[in-house]
Amino acid sequence: MNSALPKLHYKRDSCRLCGGGTLKMALSLTPSPPANAFVKESELEKEQPLYPLDLYFCEECKHLQLLDVVDPSLLFENYVYVSGTSQSFVDHFKRYIDSVIGKYPIPENSLVVDIGSNDGTMLSFFKNYGFSVLGIDPARDIAHKATQSGIETWNSFFSPDLAQDIIRQKGLAHIVTANNVFAHVDDMLGFVQGVKQMLHADGVFVFEVSYLLDVLQKTLFDTIYHEHLAYHSVKPLLSFMQLAGLMVIDVERTTPHGGSLRVTVQHRAGPYKQEQSVIDAVINEEKVGLDKLTTFLAYGSQIQAIKERLQELLQTLKQQGKRIAGYGAPAKATTLMYHFGLGSEHIDFIIDDSPLKQGLYSPGLHIPVLQPEAIEHESPDYLLILAWNFAPQIMEKQHSFHKHGGRFIIPIPKVCII
Repeated sequence: MNSALPKLHYKRDSCRLCGGGTLKMALSLTPSPPANAFVKESELEKEQPLYPLDLYFCEECKHLQLLDVVDPSLLFENYVYVSGTSQSFVDHFKRYIDSVIGKYPIPENSLVVDIGSNDGTMLSFFKNYGFSVLGIDPARDIAHKATQSGIETWNSFFSPDLAQDIIRQKGLAHIVTANNVFAHVDDMLGFVQGVKQMLHADGVFVFEVSYLLDVLQKTLFDTIYHEHLAYHSVKPLLSFMQLAGLMVIDVERTTPHGGSLRVTVQHRAGPYKQEQSVIDAVINEEKVGLDKLTTFLAYGSQIQAIKERLQELLQTLKQQGKRIAGYGAPAKATTLMYHFGLGSEHIDFIIDDSPLKQGLYSPGLHIPVLQPEAIEHESPDYLLILAWNFAPQIMEKQHSFHKHGGRFIIPIPKVCII
């Protein structure tokens, strides 16, 4: 890590869920730059600091987390991921919203607040159903474009103070959502207290996070990066929400990011009963061993086996003179490439569908990111699918590449060639 930039990073010494101090190292990954720190060609000579990527297990509440915290303004103010570029996510959000409003009778014209609303894709569906909507997002350009498109978005990090501003200007929210955001928050108690303040007495707080059970069982270690401070399972969340004066009433496993968890929360005296899904999830987690440090100590050897297999494959192909392109430049690719030791000697270039990433260079390793048309011009022999959670859609989209002899490599959850 570059010690010349201390203000951009600090290390906490307590669990961000329960405040406990009995924390044990569970998994150490290779230090990397922030996962979305893409650079322009003019910035290639500029050093990009590397930050520790170590997971710690709280022996008191059993929560798994990063203790090294990178300044969120560095991570999110110039964010380059937008939900609307992925049809899979658009479809997922539509089903998600239909499920929420089907389960919980929300009055017409009620306020819906989405924290970490990105380009407003999810809120646009709520708006189409006649709800009043407000987005909160710290990414300046994305928030501005969302507002221009008709989804009012406040460019800010969420906090209890901001919650009070929302109450004053908009009233209480019947639905609060936060998707792939709840893992990003260092001050989780403050965040949840802010939600509690602005949540209507009959309202629900619904959030989705990457599910630790899937991260473990499918070896999805590359979903571990600096934006994701917390690796959630149900059991620690129950006691945490209770501490905050809230109650988990339902949990559901969903498909994004290789496996996610949708959690629904209400005020402790709210109108809904707790579903059996909550109890079943805790029983399953204990059966798998998510509440044991030894489970995660063994996890490292599984990751090492995949690393050795992929390195061997790519080195063999390069020795044969093959050209290899990465497909997809998601945040998870930074963790995978750094921990697996993959650089420009293995990957000639990376393809990504997002115009925000095209023409830039990957974080730290500085591999060029090109538009999909480059596949035809550059003629790679193999596409290493770094956005493995979209592998079926990518392979379908690149049917012509495959038809003309191109091959796909999927690295996770096990290395395979298609």
